[in-house]
Amino acid sequence: MNEYRILAINPGSTSTKFAVYYNDECKLNKTLRHSIDELSSYKSILKQFDYRKGMIIDALVEEGFEVDSLKYIIGRGGLTYPLESGVYFVNNEMLKHASDGVYGQHASNLGPLIADFIANQIPGAKAFIADPVVTDELDEIARITGHPQFEKRSIFHALNQKATARQHAKKLGVPYESLNLIVAHLGGGISVGAHKKGRVVDVNNGLDGDGPFSPERSGGLPTGQIIDWCFESGRSKADIRRMVVGEGGYVAYLKTNDARDVEEMARQGNEKARLIQDAMAYQVAKSIGEMAVVLEGQVDGVLLTGGVAYSEYITSFIKTKVEFLAPVYVYPGEDELEALAKNALRVARQETQAKTYQPKIR
Repeated sequence: MNEYRILAINPGSTSTKFAVYYNDECKLNKTLRHSIDELSSYKSILKQFDYRKGMIIDALVEEGFEVDSLKYIIGRGGLTYPLESGVYFVNNEMLKHASDGVYGQHASNLGPLIADFIANQIPGAKAFIADPVVTDELDEIARITGHPQFEKRSIFHALNQKATARQHAKKLGVPYESLNLIVAHLGGGISVGAHKKGRVVDVNNGLDGDGPFSPERSGGLPTGQIIDWCFESGRSKADIRRMVVGEGGYVAYLKTNDARDVEEMARQGNEKARLIQDAMAYQVAKSIGEMAVVLEGQVDGVLLTGGVAYSEYITSFIKTKVEFLAPVYVYPGEDELEALAKNALRVARQETQAKTYQPKIR
């Protein structure tokens, strides 16, 4: 049996996570933390490139891994132009679009850059990304917003949603492409997607905070009120964006982004915490109902995943609201490194083919 050695890389806002897999076996899983003081010395995310990739290489050497033996280097995909789901070779066009931040600046933009650099140092190694946050399989009707100035964008937790859906299909012993599923990723941001025969045909933009509010995001705010507030508050564009993404949801109401803290507050009798927690779960359930309409009621399962799915209270609340639609399954947590590694392994074993990055710029 061939042994495929894989390095998976996931740059986040305050950490760089990476893992080494030999086939399905995880040999190393490491999180490198970055303090605000450390990152503040860099004027942009792109400027953090040398710092972050150097830390990964140094850590691999310190852990005793032979870097040259790693032939499949896969990074988290960034905010490039939209793509269909799948595994993609990193090419020069992707590197340019990630560097330019064509859909925004985020630490995930460093994923293909670091993967490409490390692969280029290793004879015979190849660099990939898989199911980036800009994965776009929307039906055309789902793109319409109500005004031609605006178009709905597909930006969501594609990597974890797809990995969870495939895991569920494997558990059932059927192809992912044979199922209609609704997958709700419950984390710092929340995205709820309609998976129709292997394609996410509708989903809320979890990056911008559309859809349900979450521990850190305000969700779909009343349009008229937010227009008035933007013009009357005297706040800057950056202030308003932070209010919507980063300082909304639990943070705005309860001054914490930790769902465990909110659940404990509610358990101890804090009625406001209970109401806000219930309201978030209520909005998730409503979004699941919307996606059931997208799938015309033909729903094989509702999957709840992400860190907040560890909460039995929240998952039970949602289940009570939506289980009339379809069976509800809970897959708590998210392991993006494992999902990346599994995608690289699928390519190595020729279970799927890596695609060429040639985005259709809308």
